[in-house]
Amino acid sequence: MAAPAATRRLRLLSANIQAGSSTRRYSDYVTRSWSHALPLGGKQDSLDAIAQLARDFHVVGLNEADPGSLRSGFTNQTHYLAQRADFDYWSHQPNRNVARVAGSANGLLSRREPQRIDFHVLPGRIAGRGVLIANFGDGTDGFIVAVAHLSLGASSRKSQLAFIGELLAPHRHAVLMGDFNCTVEEAEMQELFKRSHLRPPHMAVPTFPSWKPQRAIDHILVGEGLQRGDAIALQAGNSDHLALAVEIEVPVVALAQPS
Repeated sequence: MAAPAATRRLRLLSANIQAGSSTRRYSDYVTRSWSHALPLGGKQDSLDAIAQLARDFHVVGLNEADPGSLRSGFTNQTHYLAQRADFDYWSHQPNRNVARVAGSANGLLSRREPQRIDFHVLPGRIAGRGVLIANFGDGTDGFIVAVAHLSLGASSRKSQLAFIGELLAPHRHAVLMGDFNCTVEEAEMQELFKRSHLRPPHMAVPTFPSWKPQRAIDHILVGEGLQRGDAIALQAGNSDHLALAVEIEVPVVALAQPS
């Protein structure tokens, strides 16, 4: 009988950080709308709280991280979090910049150096969505982590999930995390599961809105070549989304760098 393959346990976190803005009730979307254009409203305190949370994880995926516009005081928030949480490796994918007043990016923080980072523009009716893919191993058997923030419209999400499914199709040791703006039960999610080795979680964890979570729209999906525990939701600063955390077991061979 063959011995079980050696694995390494990794702690993953996915967080829509809302560019550090504070939203604690629906009325804040109106009464605090100024915070989405000005570098005010306690953003640094919120980011510092997110950095404190991120310290306990090996890989962190970020959505709505400002890449350096007026509302963040021209601070690259992914870089800021990497420094505050003592991550040696970070990357970001700017997807939208409205006249340098407000920008949005996918971000990645990692304790391990990625072998390669790829950026892809996602299809959709309105431009400004992307997926960041970090490769931590060699070839299609290597461990990869993808970070995405999907559209609000179902038709756009369907094409985006089909696109991501094709990108991840060869990879059994893949993770896809981010704000999907839909639950795993939605019809468009089947495009992803049909095309890739990713599988739906055993249990849905509501993450939105953060002050009264009712919708499970943030996900950490894991490929069939990986083992995972149950996800838990955690407060992510003052964001309108809770963060999602999960532990996975990755085969050591999937983390091996090419010689």
